[in-house]
Amino acid sequence: MELLRNAVRPYAWGSRTTIPELLGRPAPAPHPEAELWMGAHPGDPSHVVDADGTERNLLDLVDGDPEGQLGRRCAARWGGRLPFLLKILAVEEPLSLQAHPSAEQAAEGWAREEAAGIPRDAAHRNYPDPTAKPELVCALTEFHALAGFRDPHRTVRLLRAIDTPGLTKYTDLLAAQPDPDGLRTLFTTWITLPQPTLDRLLPEVLDACVRHIKDHGEFDTECRTVLELGETHPHDAGVLAALLLNRLTLREGEALYLPAGNLHLYLHGTAVEILANSDNILRCGLTMKHVDVPELLRVVDFACGDMPVLTGGSPDGAGRVAVYHTDATEFELSRVEWAAHERAGVRLDGTGPEILLCTAGELLLCSEDGSKVELRRGQSVWLPAADPAVELHPVGAAPARVFRATAGTCA
Repeated sequence: MELLRNAVRPYAWGSRTTIPELLGRPAPAPHPEAELWMGAHPGDPSHVVDADGTERNLLDLVDGDPEGQLGRRCAARWGGRLPFLLKILAVEEPLSLQAHPSAEQAAEGWAREEAAGIPRDAAHRNYPDPTAKPELVCALTEFHALAGFRDPHRTVRLLRAIDTPGLTKYTDLLAAQPDPDGLRTLFTTWITLPQPTLDRLLPEVLDACVRHIKDHGEFDTECRTVLELGETHPHDAGVLAALLLNRLTLREGEALYLPAGNLHLYLHGTAVEILANSDNILRCGLTMKHVDVPELLRVVDFACGDMPVLTGGSPDGAGRVAVYHTDATEFELSRVEWAAHERAGVRLDGTGPEILLCTAGELLLCSEDGSKVELRRGQSVWLPAADPAVELHPVGAAPARVFRATAGTCA
């Protein structure tokens, strides 16, 4: 049971205040800070900090003793690799429009690119590893996203509400086949439009969105999102693709699970994210990074309808654990909350690796072997499988919250 020192990733879409304030550092930071990584990802592993201040690389610890750190079952299931990565996301500007492959797609794509001799760190490589990358994002603040294809009947209503001469034929195309196959056809048509055609259509669509907002139309939020994306990516087909996706606003504590094939885009807000320990991303657009449309189309799932919003249950004042259940075998995320002045302890019995992240208040972790660790807001702790059970106790009068990352129950 040891505190972690974690890496901060300075992507351009990040916030200059969110992560520094969480970690108790001066804000604003000199540069955007987008993600705080907690885990044993080879690109930026955490370091465990001993009581005397000595630091050890978590990836090296796992590699050196996979059964002791992960547990026999988890080590065997995942080849001695910690299967999940926990993050804080600080989204100030929209990310790229993207999807992730299934385990089978990732294994096949990785083998194909290995056989072709594409370097694993090449910018144009789609599959740097052979594993799936499901993910779950849980809002710490109001969190905005696009995810999954909207019911096509409702999308037809949206397109007709912003109808322009250039858009009509595409609206009619989906209206004639309002199902996943129709969505596939329209999506494929839009993201493969010749640039001159796209450059004529996009300004029409953006102008129509402005009129719709001025008229207080039904799709105000969707139109504002398209305008935001069009301002930063004025010549990108991903702006049109965004018209096809569900526009979601998560409240604090609500979560969104993104399985393989789900096309999504994070827009703004702060969240805890847990994902499989993989780098496989297929991008559709709204990015300067590599975009491979044919490969993306092999991965995207065109199933349509509302995206389920997970709450993990409603913890009571006694600090009941709430679990965000998914079918991901790589991870499970849960949270524990205490109201102000609550003192009751919560026992965590685990048989695998865990990371605990405090996002509010202060906690005292007490292990059955007598060891104790104080955990403040922004801090995280590593619990290897070999450690005994721990009990969490809130400290002080303020409300407290901790997120618990573990391997999936099916792992």
